[in-house]
Amino acid sequence: MDVIGPAFQHAKQQLIQPFRLAQWGKLALVGMLAGEMSSSGGCNFSGFNVPIPQRTHDSSQFLPWPHLPSINPVLLATVIAVLIVSCILLWLLFLYLNSMMRFILFDSVVERQCQIRRFWSRRTGPGFRYFVWQLVFLLAMLVGMVIVIGIPAAIGLALGLFKDPDKHLAPLILGGMLVFFVGAASFILVLVVQVMTKDFVVPLMAMEDISAFEGWRRLLRMLNAEKGNYAGYIGMKIVLALGAAVLVGIVGGIATLLLLIPIGGFGAVAVLLGHAAGMTWNLYTITLAVVVGAIALMIILYVMSLISVPVIVFFPAYAIYFFAARYPALAQVLFPAPPPPAVLPPPLPPSPEPIG
Repeated sequence: MDVIGPAFQHAKQQLIQPFRLAQWGKLALVGMLAGEMSSSGGCNFSGFNVPIPQRTHDSSQFLPWPHLPSINPVLLATVIAVLIVSCILLWLLFLYLNSMMRFILFDSVVERQCQIRRFWSRRTGPGFRYFVWQLVFLLAMLVGMVIVIGIPAAIGLALGLFKDPDKHLAPLILGGMLVFFVGAASFILVLVVQVMTKDFVVPLMAMEDISAFEGWRRLLRMLNAEKGNYAGYIGMKIVLALGAAVLVGIVGGIATLLLLIPIGGFGAVAVLLGHAAGMTWNLYTITLAVVVGAIALMIILYVMSLISVPVIVFFPAYAIYFFAARYPALAQVLFPAPPPPAVLPPPLPPSPEPIG
């Protein structure tokens, strides 16, 4: 509770005193890529109804891509493999950007200014180590999911519980409840680990240039000394996050609706003009629609991030002020000691009086 006020004042001073539009825009980009946006929502883009020709005896003229049947299966498999590899590489790229932007957001809040290029060059090493941590953590999550869900399912199959479920209602219900509660506990544990990593392990990595695994080892010692305070921090952050999500969600929902009006109108006009010109849904038009839809989605996400900038700055500041009271190295950076007073040179002795 004691650090809510300082964190709020920090966000106010950084964002409003003075207001700098360029800084606001940079923080929106950093916060979006760092995953610090507190509100979430879905944008449902409904497809436009386009008349589709009915199948006749000579239906080849209505095929969206007449050359599709003659594609070499090896070439088609190659294209699918390239798409899968491209998606994996794109996901790894965004995960690396997320890791780097987490440190850039930390530096931006501590120094009260966002300088992406300078902070990026400063945090290349910690950002890569955090990227490795996220990969290992995701792999551990997948293994845990297999254990929690796969092992009970395999046991049920081995015992024949799924062949005639009406005769095995009691073990199925009890097993399902057990899997549900274990899965819910695992999900909460994953969320807590993620929050503690980005709030406390990242500052340790930034200040001491260590790996995430070493950061967790040091954080566990701090947790053992103040279990109650850290538990209170998690509980208070949940309450604050719920309040921020409601507030930003309302404002963001209104902004999204206002954006969807021109975007939807442009899309409708484009579809009607294309249909009047005799265009049909084929590989090229579908690709163009996907690209335009992705651009529109990115615009909406960035606008949501612009609205969420106060939240993007407040929550890291809340974590930093809480952790600074328990981590002296961070406190020295957050509250630098005033420079020593200037030492004036001793006064010159008076000039001797002239003789005579």
